[in-house]
Amino acid sequence: MKNVIIMGAAGRDFHNFNVFFRDKEEFRVVAFTATQIPDIEDRKYPSVLSGKLYPEGIPIFSEEELSSLIRNLEVDEVYFSYSDVSHEFLMHKASEVLAAGASFTLLGPRETMIKSKRPLISVCAVRTGCGKSQTSRKIALLLKKKGRKVVVIRHPMPYGNLVKQRVQRFASYEDMIREECTIEEMEEYEPHVKSGIVVYSGVDYGAILERAEEEADIILWDGGNNDFSFYQPKLEIVVADPHRAGHEILYHPGETNFRRAHVIVVNKIDSAEKEKVDQVLKNIRTFNPQATIIRANSSIFAPEGKEITGKKVLVIEDGPTLTHGEMPYGAGVIAAIKYGAARIVDPRPYAVGSIKKIFSKYTHLDRVLPAMGYGKEQIEELTQTIDKVDCELVVGATPIDLSRLIKTNKKIIRVTYELEEIGSPNLKEILQNF
Repeated sequence: MKNVIIMGAAGRDFHNFNVFFRDKEEFRVVAFTATQIPDIEDRKYPSVLSGKLYPEGIPIFSEEELSSLIRNLEVDEVYFSYSDVSHEFLMHKASEVLAAGASFTLLGPRETMIKSKRPLISVCAVRTGCGKSQTSRKIALLLKKKGRKVVVIRHPMPYGNLVKQRVQRFASYEDMIREECTIEEMEEYEPHVKSGIVVYSGVDYGAILERAEEEADIILWDGGNNDFSFYQPKLEIVVADPHRAGHEILYHPGETNFRRAHVIVVNKIDSAEKEKVDQVLKNIRTFNPQATIIRANSSIFAPEGKEITGKKVLVIEDGPTLTHGEMPYGAGVIAAIKYGAARIVDPRPYAVGSIKKIFSKYTHLDRVLPAMGYGKEQIEELTQTIDKVDCELVVGATPIDLSRLIKTNKKIIRVTYELEEIGSPNLKEILQNF
């Protein structure tokens, strides 16, 4: 029996355990380690989910304790199970594990992808914030218009009660409130639900798939971070971002997606430098020459955009795009410049609590406020930060209506962004062939 640690961030780690380790007596998973997400360590993966071999559940520790855990628990093998990290970072982690005496392993698609009884399309990306969500929305609506009953299964974000979150179904805004969704979760679920598309998410993706198959003609995997699909797709669509040209071959497992893709959407052409677009196209020809290439713009819409003109504004962007995705700005900054804001205010001097810690950790941020909200306390700290900022307007460029969640003393001008393909091939043609 091998003693095993699974390194994760409350997503891929739990899935890998469920499909690969749960009932195998040749392994003993002695711990999970957690990173990226606040307040998920010092918990347990519960016995209800971990199965008969783990009647006490499995403890979750901070990743900072990894080396000492390997030594103290006599760990033989460490399985790396989270996403959107550079190849350099990944090998530093491997070196840390090897130095402590254990082996370092990555589980691949064959060992972790579940087969579906329904046709399944996956939408993944090479980095967080490439425009995967807007691509998924476009595909779901195209399928719906063709009369297909499409159900979206979203990459996990189970940061609360894992037993309660085992299988989650979202068909209304009330469902999201009842499940106490974080801002990050609502950013992914709400746009689909608003369009009449049912979304599933949770912890146990075998059970989730069984439920989704009961009401779907076609399953759409809406991936998170730059992870690869939990299910075996018939069609793999991957989104690349020329604002971060070269990242498609520098990050794990984004490069895996890039090399596997049947279709690669090169997004944000309207706001990226031509040289960067050309670099992404060159890498496609080098690393995945069989892939079909779709060129696309990420078109920005702000119905009240004229109010931005001449104003001193605070820009709030999608949180993970700025943090995990390492983007210095997003659609909000582009909209503020487009509509002639007098000045974009730096929110850092006004940050409180965990928001202040976010700026300390992600030092590339200056004129943008990430929409962080992993719990009620952090949402309150985000609200306090917004209230303190010396500005006339807030430009909110998250996929949800922030004013529904945040009651601030400032008006929020909402910015949205949608995928617009350039010419042919396009998603409609790809789906017709599929």
